[in-house]
Amino acid sequence: MRIAVDAMGGDHAPGEIVAGAVAAAQRLGVEVLLVGPDDRVREALRHHRIPDHRVRVVHASQTVEMDESPTAALRRKPDNSIAKATELVRAGQADAFFSAGNTGAAMAAALLTLGRVEGVDRPAIAAVLPTLRGRLVVVDVGANVDCKPRHLLQFALMGSVYAERVLGIPSPRVGLLSNGEEAGKGNELVQRTAELLRATDLNFVGNVEGRAVFFGACDVLVCDGFVGNVLLKLGEGMAQGLFHIIREEVRRSPRAKVAVWLLRPRLRALRRRIDYTEYGGAPLLGVRGVCVIGHGSSNAHAVYNAIRVAQEEVRQRLPEVIQQEMARLAAWQAADATSP
Repeated sequence: MRIAVDAMGGDHAPGEIVAGAVAAAQRLGVEVLLVGPDDRVREALRHHRIPDHRVRVVHASQTVEMDESPTAALRRKPDNSIAKATELVRAGQADAFFSAGNTGAAMAAALLTLGRVEGVDRPAIAAVLPTLRGRLVVVDVGANVDCKPRHLLQFALMGSVYAERVLGIPSPRVGLLSNGEEAGKGNELVQRTAELLRATDLNFVGNVEGRAVFFGACDVLVCDGFVGNVLLKLGEGMAQGLFHIIREEVRRSPRAKVAVWLLRPRLRALRRRIDYTEYGGAPLLGVRGVCVIGHGSSNAHAVYNAIRVAQEEVRQRLPEVIQQEMARLAAWQAADATSP
């Protein structure tokens, strides 16, 4: 299996990206195609023992910066590392691609080069978050700001497929993010989407309030990309803030320092549980190929886990399964529309 990696994407490229990719090649048995300027990528590789035939450099002379306009950058820089990585997937020279670079550029390149799964109006970004009951798939977390009910219905279906196939959650519980759990709550988008979801055979559990999200009220949480992105970044900030508060309080008390020393193994486990690097990247669902998007500040560990996620998506033939489920949904809707 070959994974194309945008070696120049992210705040710590190419060093951390290359380190994570080499680790994946060593431990996951995948072949990694590092895409970027040949000299810079090979310089980063000098610090690692490279597995035989597991790491290859694919030259791309240009880089899309994090603050560039995605579509403008793709036009001005046709030989950029993101576009070349997606082209490797389209040409069959790679099975998936990963980038921690400009999210908009990665999405645009995937859409332009790979295209959408038939029946999907708008591909969506899914993120995996920890809850008290396990893991939660939130979709969408940033790809689509303005959505219609049918888009959220498609997000629910794709998120359910991902939760079942990649995370191994049988019959995932699908929830709709709202300002109240009662059926009549929410704006027009939420209310109309709820009606569509109730009419499907998805395991829809109804509206989910924000305070119930991290208590494991559902396995797949559906919302538009604006709300989802706010939720994602709020969760990240709360986790980081919690540890800062604990650290400040501990410094004020010698007894607390002793207690923390005794609890150190459990605190480390807690940090791992809420650390985004443990969850790798966010899949772009609904394109005809496997695309995983990483956090801009991804370190080597996050890159390794993102490649692990991409590997599992390829193994599970995720785009093909989403295609099948979209076709099944379309057939059901057509039959329902013609029934007396």
